[in-house]
Order: sequence, then structure tokens, then C-alpha cells
Amino acid sequence: MQQTASRGNSMLALSVFALACLLQLPLALNPGYYSHDELQWAVYAADRVQVPWLDASAFQYRPLTFNLWMLLSRALFDTPMLFHAVLVAAGALNATLLFAVGRGFGMQPRHAAVGALAFVLSPYAVYTHGWVGCIADVLWVGSALLLALGVQRMQRALPAALAGALFTATALLAKEAAFAMPPLLAVTWWFDGRKPKWLFAMFASGAVAALYLGLRIDVLLHAPREGAQYTLSLTHVPLRWLEYQLFAPIVPLQEAITTLQRPLPALVAGIFWLGLFAALWQAGRRFAALLLLGGIAALLPVLPLASAWNHYACGFAAIAAMTVAAAWPRATRNGRIAIGMFAVLTLLHGGAVMWRMHQVGRIQSVFSPALAEAVRTQSGAMPVVLRIGPGIKPWIVQRLTHDIPRYDGIVIGDRVRLAGDGEAADYIVQPDGRLQALR
Repeated sequence: MQQTASRGNSMLALSVFALACLLQLPLALNPGYYSHDELQWAVYAADRVQVPWLDASAFQYRPLTFNLWMLLSRALFDTPMLFHAVLVAAGALNATLLFAVGRGFGMQPRHAAVGALAFVLSPYAVYTHGWVGCIADVLWVGSALLLALGVQRMQRALPAALAGALFTATALLAKEAAFAMPPLLAVTWWFDGRKPKWLFAMFASGAVAALYLGLRIDVLLHAPREGAQYTLSLTHVPLRWLEYQLFAPIVPLQEAITTLQRPLPALVAGIFWLGLFAALWQAGRRFAALLLLGGIAALLPVLPLASAWNHYACGFAAIAAMTVAAAWPRATRNGRIAIGMFAVLTLLHGGAVMWRMHQVGRIQSVFSPALAEAVRTQSGAMPVVLRIGPGIKPWIVQRLTHDIPRYDGIVIGDRVRLAGDGEAADYIVQPDGRLQALR
């Protein structure tokens, strides 16, 4: 009987993995890349740039992420669909782990599967699994899920502590967002009957995080930053939290940083969120508390930052999806209507983000080779001047021309710039990424 149940659980997990891959198929079939960092790291990989494992002086100390990224770039950059397929498979694996964790906490198979699949279709996870630059977030969330799954299956506190230390250390080598792991373990301890194994795992995880912070606090506070979004302030916390709550049901938005730019959609999203929260409260106050406390724990390292980004909330999306799925059987009729409306908007939003990322990839697959050819044929030392044509979002061109060392063997760097107002240009960028010569 036990063997039959184990085989059934394995088949369910495999089904979740397969469905998660299938639902993300447009991401895997993307023929190009989303932003400049994929193009930059392909050059670093080709140049065999070294990322030391023990040099913690860089602001972004992520040796696991960067070394894995370069390894994958060397092998797969020239075949974008295979590269994306790896990230999609990793995201599907995280969804499968999330399903297993939900089952470990007593969720019914159907509800755990729905929660895990809703996670991969959220605009947070879609963005993370569709942008190669988000490998770090896939890694730290995967480490957190492996830790949760491991501790669930442990009976003694000491192995749980060892697991807490090991997986937290691994996650911190991927991204600083892993500072969320100790508070997440604290929330788990509180909601899972205050079992000693969770407490020991939390203390061990916290000790590793404290050691990491002690070694790097000066760098994190004072080292030069590569972008204004890394500016830290406690005054950012309420606004960031609000943006991450409201972004999910606002279907037209691509990135969380734009959540509050238009007051009316944000207000409507706030009404939907309050309806969702009320539904969870009616289903059981523990569900509402878990959405709040678990969400804050998952977002804790990124709330003080100066801007919100989809991939920063990947862990939050996992907790929210499973909490809502767990609450569904106990929700009232009106509660299910509120949950259903919020869920439909969130899933539509994820689909819209997926479509746009595929669209940007198609543009990049045409634009970058055309740009390299334009630079190659440009006479003299003058840079190629581009005008952004109608029908293409300016941010797409801005990202795909930002600090690109070279492409397809052609040095780019400062040999390309965008035309100012009224300035003559050499080419106009067409909606599909082609360059039309103007002179």
C-alpha cells in the first residue's frame, strides 16, 4: 500500500512538472533575448572572464549565479530556445518542489497542483523564468524549497539545522535575496505547530546569514552600485510592499516598477486585493495571516530597495499561490468569487507578460544582428545613430543597445547611440527590429 502511494505521488509530481513546462512553452520557444545583460554575459563567457568564488568585495557577490550563467552562455547562447528551455525546466522543477512542499503541509493533491501551476503562470514567475538574467532568483527560490522539503521529512532537529545552514549558504552564493530564508523559516515554525526542527533550521540559517552579513556589510552599504534601484532606505518599505501586492491583477503592466504610475488601475487592483484578503480571512484567519507574514518574509530583503521588479517577488508569488490554493476548499461562495476574480486577472497578466517577452525576443533576434552589421559597415569613427520608429517600445531599443561590448564578433560599445530630438539618424528601428537606412 505504501509503495503504491509513493508511486502515485511520484506520478503526480511528474505531471505537475510536465504541465508546468507545457504552460511555459512560449518562453522556451523564444528565439531571442529580453535585455542587455544576456548579451553582455555572453561576451564575458566567450572571453573567459573569471568570477572568483572567494572575492566578496563586489557589490553583487553571486559566484554561483555568475559562474553558472557563463557556463550556460558558452554552451547555449547561440541557441536561445535551448537556453530558455533550461530556465523553463528549472522553473518547472521549482513548481514541482512547491507542489511537494504543499503536500507535505497537508494540502490535497489537486489544490497543491493548482497552486504550483498558478505560481508558474503568475507575472512574477513568468518574468523570472523568461529572462535569463533572473537565474539567481530561480536558484535561491529552489534552494529555499529544497530546504523546506528536506526539513518536512526530518524528525530530528540537528539534521534540520545542518540543512538550514547548507541551503542558506548555497542560496546566498546565488543572490542576496536569500536573506529571506531565516524569516521564512520563522514563519513556517509558527504556522507548523512550533516544531523544534523548524526552529533549529531557522537558527542555523540565521547564523549563516549573520556571518555573511558580517563579512559583507560594509560592501553592501558603501560599495558603488550599478543602478539607482539598489539604493536602500526604510522609507521605501511601505511603497514597495504595496506595489508587490497590487501588481498581479493589473494586466496591461509589464514590470512592477510601473504599478503606481496610473492611479485608477492601482485603485481597482487594491479593491480586488482587499476582496482576496477578506476571502482568506473568512476561510480562516491563518490563511490571511500567512499571506501577510509569509509575503513580508519572502520580500523582506527587497522591500528597502528603490524600485520594485517582478523577479524580486518570485518567492512571494510561490507563498501567495499556495496560500490561496490551500484556502479555496474552506472559502465561502462569495470568497471563491473574490479569489476567482483575482486569480483570473493574475493568470491573464502572466500570459500577457509571457507574450510580450516572446515578442521582445523576436525583435532582439532581428535587431542585434542588423545592428552589428550596421556597425561593421559604418565608415570612419562616427557612431551609428538610431531613431526609434513608431510601433516599437523605446525601452526595448534602449536596453538592447545599452553597454553591449560586442555582438557576433563586432565591437559595439560606444559605436551606437540613439538620436536626440531633431537630430539626423543613420537608421530607423522598425517594429520587427529591422533597421531601415535613412541616408
